[in-house]
Amino acid sequence: MASSSKPAAKSAKKTAKKAPKKSSEKTEHDAPEPKLAEDAVYLVDGMAYVFRAYFALPQLTNSKGHPTGAIYGFCQMLLELERRFNPKYLAVVMDSGRTTFRNDIYPEYKANRDEPPEDLVPQFDLIEEVVRAFNIPVLREKGFEADDLIASVAERMRKKRKDVVIVSSDKDLMQLIDQHVLMWDPMKRKAIGEAQVEEKWGVPPEKVVEVQALMGDTSDNIPGVYGVGPKTATKLINDYGDLETVLKSTGELKGKLKERLEEHAEDARISKKLATLIRTADVPDALKDYERKDNHTEQLIELFKKLEFTKLIDSLSQESDYQGLDRSKYVCIDDEKELAKWIKAAKKAGVYAFDFETTSLNELEAEIVGISLSYERGKACYVPVGHNYLGVPKQLKRETVLEAFDELWEDPKLTWIAHNAKYEKRVLRRYDRTLAGKGFDTMIASYVLDPGRNSHGLDALALEFIEHRMISYADVAGRGSKQKNFSEVDVPRATEYGAEDSDATFRLWEIFSRDLDALPVLKELFENVEMPLIDVLAEMEETGVRLDLKLLEKLSREFGKTMQSELEAAHKIAGVEFNVNSPRQLQKILFERLELTPTKKTKTGYSTDQDVLEELAKVHELPQHILRYRGLSKLKSTYIDALPELVDKKTGRVHTSFNQTVAATGRLSSSDPNLQNIPIKTTEGKRIREAFIPEEGWLLGSADYSQVELRILAHAAEDKALIKAFKNDADIHSETAQALFEVKAKDVTEDQRRAAKTINFSVVYGVSAHGLSQSLGISRGEAQDYIDAFYERYSGVKAFFDRVTEEAKRDGYVTTLLGRRRYLPNINAKNFQERSFAERTAINTPIQGTAADLIKKAMIELQDALHEKKMKSRLLIQVHDELVFEVPPAEEAKAKKLIMEKMSGGLDLSVPLKVDFAYGKNWAEIH
Repeated sequence: MASSSKPAAKSAKKTAKKAPKKSSEKTEHDAPEPKLAEDAVYLVDGMAYVFRAYFALPQLTNSKGHPTGAIYGFCQMLLELERRFNPKYLAVVMDSGRTTFRNDIYPEYKANRDEPPEDLVPQFDLIEEVVRAFNIPVLREKGFEADDLIASVAERMRKKRKDVVIVSSDKDLMQLIDQHVLMWDPMKRKAIGEAQVEEKWGVPPEKVVEVQALMGDTSDNIPGVYGVGPKTATKLINDYGDLETVLKSTGELKGKLKERLEEHAEDARISKKLATLIRTADVPDALKDYERKDNHTEQLIELFKKLEFTKLIDSLSQESDYQGLDRSKYVCIDDEKELAKWIKAAKKAGVYAFDFETTSLNELEAEIVGISLSYERGKACYVPVGHNYLGVPKQLKRETVLEAFDELWEDPKLTWIAHNAKYEKRVLRRYDRTLAGKGFDTMIASYVLDPGRNSHGLDALALEFIEHRMISYADVAGRGSKQKNFSEVDVPRATEYGAEDSDATFRLWEIFSRDLDALPVLKELFENVEMPLIDVLAEMEETGVRLDLKLLEKLSREFGKTMQSELEAAHKIAGVEFNVNSPRQLQKILFERLELTPTKKTKTGYSTDQDVLEELAKVHELPQHILRYRGLSKLKSTYIDALPELVDKKTGRVHTSFNQTVAATGRLSSSDPNLQNIPIKTTEGKRIREAFIPEEGWLLGSADYSQVELRILAHAAEDKALIKAFKNDADIHSETAQALFEVKAKDVTEDQRRAAKTINFSVVYGVSAHGLSQSLGISRGEAQDYIDAFYERYSGVKAFFDRVTEEAKRDGYVTTLLGRRRYLPNINAKNFQERSFAERTAINTPIQGTAADLIKKAMIELQDALHEKKMKSRLLIQVHDELVFEVPPAEEAKAKKLIMEKMSGGLDLSVPLKVDFAYGKNWAEIH
């Protein structure tokens, strides 16, 4: 499945779906998976299921506003387990509470764990009700964790020589594995036995707790030995056998390791007690207690009706349809005549889904390994063209296959379907091909229909809409250092994997095209804005931007020296050397040594985060140096040192990825590098922007919408005062200052204008009086007075915000001027914070979302105009309300005129759109 080459875009497709660059190094094969016994006792780690389900699926709610996402995912996972293994013996094991006997041993055990998400808590009871309706026994015992109960059942069954399968991916349970106890990882769909444990831990299962005792576990707040990581812990256990022998043998060790083991010996012993699972909990002993009984189907259906799980109701009555996609029917094509038949059938159908499997995530170097095609639900094929391994079967030549597919790609009458089509389009451009016809990107369609969905990746969508769990890339190519390139994947397995992608994409098209037909405004947004934008972004990514590498090298040295100076200053003020990146050491320096007053407490002590340091910096100089050091360090590592590594060797440019389906507001984001986070107002940020330069002899041009969100607000709110100010080209911030501070225009100070600017934009973003008081450094009451004064002057804005909020509470969503929707599931929440955040989002989205729609329209029209006029000027970067161009000197005046014209006319508003334009030799100069 195609995917972007950038990490932020990987979720757009199947997770880790594309192969990394092919490595010349040979790796050992994973240990063969153990076979699961048919009549084993299956023990489901219930809490792991719940949390996996919660975080894997969107925040679903039913029509009454009750959260249901975790319940839905939990049911799906249970159904899959039943249908995959049809277990004869089965139980779900749950925790009984947060406090167990381990807290008596070590009070800080799991103290770092956050409380469960608020919208998950009310789902717990319903999940248990679901399990009872499934007619599955639930095990829990006060004072013990689910893991202890699983260990205890495993021990009982071991004595009966009965096999056990633990359904979980929890590494802590791996200590239980032996020849009669195995694990099944439901997320990776992989069996885990003794060989897999040893492969992961470097020790056999019975030694896992010994390793855990030394290395600790941050997720459970198990201390271990400070400074001892997994590799060191494993080596020590392999050398000495167990923890006690290690601790008795410290005389044979040297340096810090010896000191740490001796100093933290008791921590290690406590850690071993915490990590060791209890095997004597009171659990049912008889096999009949775990015997699988039939579901209470009627009870389940009633529950599913209450929860509004329509698809799960259907799946109960049509058991065989759960997998949805029958991979056994997929066809591998190695014959030209057979391929021609498929192409002809796809043409006749008039619509087809296709997908590439390639050698790399990087579109600039990705070679096509295979192409899949589907033109009818359940009918899909895979055409291998670049598999390369010993014993590889017959394959058609790549060029022969591409020429055959040209009949589809070049036909303007056909509709093509792809998931993350930008990748496919960029790969096709490498082979001098483009897509004609009407396009439909299922990833973009998912985003337009519900931008707040947790994932628009094919795996997540297939699970949600088709109730089918897709094959993962790791399933076919392995994981980590042992992962194959896709060209090395067996053709039969690649056929299942590749054809499944096109089949699933085709089915999603059936669903999403119907949904868009029912919402004409969203369909227009999809067809006229989001789909055309794909080509614009693909061209921008392919073009890339030139960097001044010598300047970056110089900046790296300069930043390094300044960081060292800040570090030395901090150490001098503190009177002792310390690690500025260590919260614990910083806590001691700030709150014990310097006795500064802490402002925020966490479970592990007083906070030293950015907000706290900024407050402390007002009263002491040490936090000032720490903040300066951290800021420089982040910029140096994120941009100055990272940018040169991202330059493509062939093009000599850096090629960022522009992501369409990340921000719920409709805004674009960028990744590798993230160009939107380079500070624009700081000296350091400007220095970094100096490194972004045009083609030799060309200019960079920047076109930036001026106060676009306030202008959109004026139009949307029909506020007479705002509209008048913008029509008169008045200084809106000065106008607001005059009203708030009751002064004449000529008497407005810079500080007053700056405060008014903050207030103007704070109101647009729905910032509260508390938030504004923090921004301006004033009292909350004074901030509220300013907000009230703003609404008094711009009364239309207040009426607009009230109307939008009420409509959101009624409809559950808000819209932009172009009809883009954003759903707000918490708009009627009982929790004040959740509801307040949703209300602020309701206020801001119509404004910020419309600004996002506006610049997207401008990008499309500009790119079309540049091509139509056969100009060489190129669009390079989009950041919020700004577009950056690369312009040859001969087109300087023509390009500026065209850009200003297209950007100024993007939307028909009651106020004029204003665009600031400038040329320069680098990105910093044009600002």
